[in-house]
Amino acid sequence: MIKALTAILLGMVCLAQPLSSRAAEALPALWSAHSKQVELSRFVEYWQEPAGDEVAIDRVKSLPDSAWTRNGGDSVNLGYGDAVYWFRVRLRNGTDQLAEPFLEIGYPVLDRIEVFAPTPVSRNLPVVMGDKQPFYERPIDHRNFVLPVSLPPAADTVVYLRVTTTSSMQVPLTLWSPDAFYSAEQSRGLFEGLYYGIVLVMILYNLFVYLAVGERSFLHYVGYITAMPLFLASLHGMAFQYFWPNATWWNDQSILFFLNLAIVFGGTFSIRFINVTRQEHPYLNRWAIVMVTVAALLAGCALFVPYRDLIVPTIVVAALGCSTMLLLSVVRWMKGEPAARYYTMAWVFMLFGGIVLALSKFTVLPRNMFTENATQVGSALGVILLSIALADRLDREKRRAFESQQRLLLEERKTRIAQEKSLRVQQEANALLEQRVKERTLDLEKLNQQLLELNATDALTGLKNRGHFDEAFRSAVVHAFRYQQPLSLLVLDIDHFKHFNDTYGHLVGDDCLKMVAACVQRFATRPGDLAARYGGEEFVVVLPETPDVGATRVAERIRQEVEKTPFRVSGDTVHVTVSIGVCTALPAKADATKEIFHCADEALYEAKGQGRNRVITGTQNVAITLPKT
Repeated sequence: MIKALTAILLGMVCLAQPLSSRAAEALPALWSAHSKQVELSRFVEYWQEPAGDEVAIDRVKSLPDSAWTRNGGDSVNLGYGDAVYWFRVRLRNGTDQLAEPFLEIGYPVLDRIEVFAPTPVSRNLPVVMGDKQPFYERPIDHRNFVLPVSLPPAADTVVYLRVTTTSSMQVPLTLWSPDAFYSAEQSRGLFEGLYYGIVLVMILYNLFVYLAVGERSFLHYVGYITAMPLFLASLHGMAFQYFWPNATWWNDQSILFFLNLAIVFGGTFSIRFINVTRQEHPYLNRWAIVMVTVAALLAGCALFVPYRDLIVPTIVVAALGCSTMLLLSVVRWMKGEPAARYYTMAWVFMLFGGIVLALSKFTVLPRNMFTENATQVGSALGVILLSIALADRLDREKRRAFESQQRLLLEERKTRIAQEKSLRVQQEANALLEQRVKERTLDLEKLNQQLLELNATDALTGLKNRGHFDEAFRSAVVHAFRYQQPLSLLVLDIDHFKHFNDTYGHLVGDDCLKMVAACVQRFATRPGDLAARYGGEEFVVVLPETPDVGATRVAERIRQEVEKTPFRVSGDTVHVTVSIGVCTALPAKADATKEIFHCADEALYEAKGQGRNRVITGTQNVAITLPKT
């Protein structure tokens, strides 16, 4: 879109500039022994070929000087039209040796260029280049049109070019020494690589975020930041060089297709991201939808309608689309939409890049690596800002969810305090308050469960949660079955935890769970070991490649550590104990998770039955094979 606006500005300025005099003969461009780069636009003369009359080179050479129009400016831009133009430029070799510099035509979407100049790469003239020719036919593999020319020593050489195109008639000519050309190309390549690398990272990042959270704004944004660099790559010739070097028809159509897609996805993203709803902005919403619809129709037409018939409507829609999206962002910013400030700044950067490029074309700013790549710089900064805005929006939504949870926790605590006071007053009030606590606790548990499902870590204990355990345990069983290695599972349960909670309250019970979790974590230290909170006061430990002797030793250490760890409650020291069931097996099948867990769970119940505060190892299960020790 920015390139489209730039093309409009270039065309307007060119129409506003008066034509130079036809009478004076243009001075030759001097190529000296120390020349590295010579801009040829000021030395160019042009002549419009009569419509329907293809003129031969001999007739062009015989034209009087008065028939040629001097360009005189720092850019050669004759706008859009069906006319065929001839260009000539005089080159003077100021050295006493044959020079073979590179002639670069820096506008890669010209359809056909016939170059009449002595060149070491071909004896047959003209040398034909253009984006309607397969890429491999170019004398030098480059996204622009580059041709080495031969300049005899101490002599003038006149180079003629016949240009036919359906795009804008822009013919920026530059003469390079080969070393300077390749050196400049390294800087160009670095800039292009940095830009496309940033965009690719942003595409993958936002795509992963969309897959994680399911927010459609990210999907529309991915479509936008995918279409925009593809449009720029098509316009700059990068796509023709690397993606479709033989698809000459599609090379033109891709510019229209991806530009319109950028408008489509940019519009849908803007509507969703900054909340341009029908309720708040009925007219702006309808106008944005109209722009998106028209751009979508033009994108479809780009697949079969010729380039020359669609380029002007596409530029108009692109200009209106850019203006519309900037207007939407300003209106929403004034309405207090938090995301609109990032969005507006992003569009300012994008438009700034286009303006800088246009000013460099009009010689208001010097031509250098920054001004020539200002569009990519502005686009990259805009992409980064919009990604930050999306991340900020997601962060604000998470913060609202967290604040909601905190409010629920605060209310739940207040309810508990009220319950404890009411217990001493009346039994009936106790029943009512207890029901309220249960209802709020149930709501809180549901909310916590939804939040914990988004993360593999248990928020209370810091251990892995059950969802993570189920997946990791299933993988561990498959690995043990494949390599026939022993796998041990420990199932722990805090003894008399319900009575503990009823006696000291749930807040103290939470601290107890944290203490037990810390004891469990101390002995699950190997890279493959996994300690998780299975639910309530129950914990599990997975020990891959661990025989029953080692698993029993780990379980006993955990039991002893819990038993000897003092737990202080209101100035008193309470000793907590755990019962542990252990199962060690060589799985007989890949899906033996239920059998192994059942074996360890039965051992846990046996430990409970034998008086608690002990470790019991399971010994039988039909679906597993117990390893020999």
